[in-house]
Amino acid sequence: MSSPTEQENPAEPAPASLTPGERSAPSREEPLVAAASRPIGGPLGEHAAVGRHWFWTPQRVGLAMAVLALMLCWFGKASCIQQYTDDSGQNQLDWRAGRPYVAMCYSDIVPLYSAERLNQDGTFPYKTSWVDNAGTPSAQVRYMEYPVLTGLFQWVNAKLTAGWTAISSAGWLPGALPVAIYFNITAFWLAAAWLVTVWAVGRTANRRPWDMALAAISPLVLVHAFTNFDTLATAFAATGLLAWARRKPVLAGVLLGLGAATKLYPLFFLGPLLILCVRAGKFREWAKTAGTTVVVWLAVNLPIALSLNAGWREFFRLNAQRGMDPDSLYNVISYFTGWAGFDGPLQPGQTPTWLNAVSGVLFLLCCAGIAYVGLTAPRRPRLAQLCFLVVAAFLVTNKVWSPQYSLWLVPLAVLAIPRWRLLLGWMLVDALVWVPRMFYYLGTDHKGLPEDWFLGFVVVRDLAVVGLCALVVREIYRPDKDKVRFDGVDDPAGGVLDRARDVFVIKPRRTRQPVPQ
Repeated sequence: MSSPTEQENPAEPAPASLTPGERSAPSREEPLVAAASRPIGGPLGEHAAVGRHWFWTPQRVGLAMAVLALMLCWFGKASCIQQYTDDSGQNQLDWRAGRPYVAMCYSDIVPLYSAERLNQDGTFPYKTSWVDNAGTPSAQVRYMEYPVLTGLFQWVNAKLTAGWTAISSAGWLPGALPVAIYFNITAFWLAAAWLVTVWAVGRTANRRPWDMALAAISPLVLVHAFTNFDTLATAFAATGLLAWARRKPVLAGVLLGLGAATKLYPLFFLGPLLILCVRAGKFREWAKTAGTTVVVWLAVNLPIALSLNAGWREFFRLNAQRGMDPDSLYNVISYFTGWAGFDGPLQPGQTPTWLNAVSGVLFLLCCAGIAYVGLTAPRRPRLAQLCFLVVAAFLVTNKVWSPQYSLWLVPLAVLAIPRWRLLLGWMLVDALVWVPRMFYYLGTDHKGLPEDWFLGFVVVRDLAVVGLCALVVREIYRPDKDKVRFDGVDDPAGGVLDRARDVFVIKPRRTRQPVPQ
């Protein structure tokens, strides 16, 4: 069934740095960009002096666009850190009358400041505990619910908030409610992480540096950059891919390991890397990256796991016991069919065994299908293509799809399928799911939306992501349709895989045609 073969494109030295004339020009190739460029002179001319400006490089333009998008995101969330003076003369956070949902400014950062006991002196993540629903049969002991690096990130920001508050009390800094200061400090670091993400995408894209603008101005960034802490993970994931592209497997492992200690999804990149390295005979490089990833993850986690085991296990316990998310495919099926087969309503501490099994098996089946695609394609797929498929498969099959998780897909989609109109359309649809979600949480008693309207938008979002996956698979089997591989380019993010020979492929069996009589 399998045999060593030679790849169609023989091994060649990596191309030298691209000249300005070899760069992709979106205003020539993308109708949307061409139309948008008309107010400033139209598409790039054939004799334009490209790459000559002393300051405004594609990287700096992209980062400036990202700064603008992050500013707009902050203004969108700022309504949720407004304060008012109550009847007793105390300043309070103004979340009256469903403000987080009506203004659509909700961010997990704000309620977690007190929910995770970060506002109290002498607390430490994974050590400090509290009891939810105390005095009831459903009472539970709780700890910090995030992976180690994300938990420590929140704790450090809380300490910075305490320091800022102390200095502002002395009149040296402007003052505000501690939770507002905490949000702003956290948002600053999250914005820096997204800028790193955009920078890494631009560097990895190589001859298509302007594609980073898709990540910089993504509608998903406008809505979700400060919804949770996910830009930390995207920064580690994107820089990990960049390190691999620069043929630094150990550094890639360090960054992916740190990313996995922030959110687990960067670990999924090791699967596509394994498939492609097996196909190209580069298993040693994969082993370096995978081994370093595991060592770094253990180095971050073991000190907490050994000394504060109960708190460290909280993240895994909650994920195992968590029911289906309102945004998940399982909730859509359960609502529209009335079927309660996904374990139904859960009691506190009860694990949705059937739901966990179904989501896990579906994801593994998707991974097996992606591995088959990677080993049977006529030309070895690009790394970004398989990484996008794996992360998208996880989100679609997972029981939880928190809205900010869609940020994980943005850098991968830009590198995998840089089709501007298509990606901006998907990102706009995905970002707009936030509107019915907020009004669904507002409740119909407060003029909110019924659940079926919200779930209808979820279905459209899921179909859009599945459609992107189908396009990626089509371009894998039809590499001549792949925009990245224009003019003989192989895989800008491939690193040691770029222009390497195949040593192992699977040739699908062909049905024998009947011999005409």
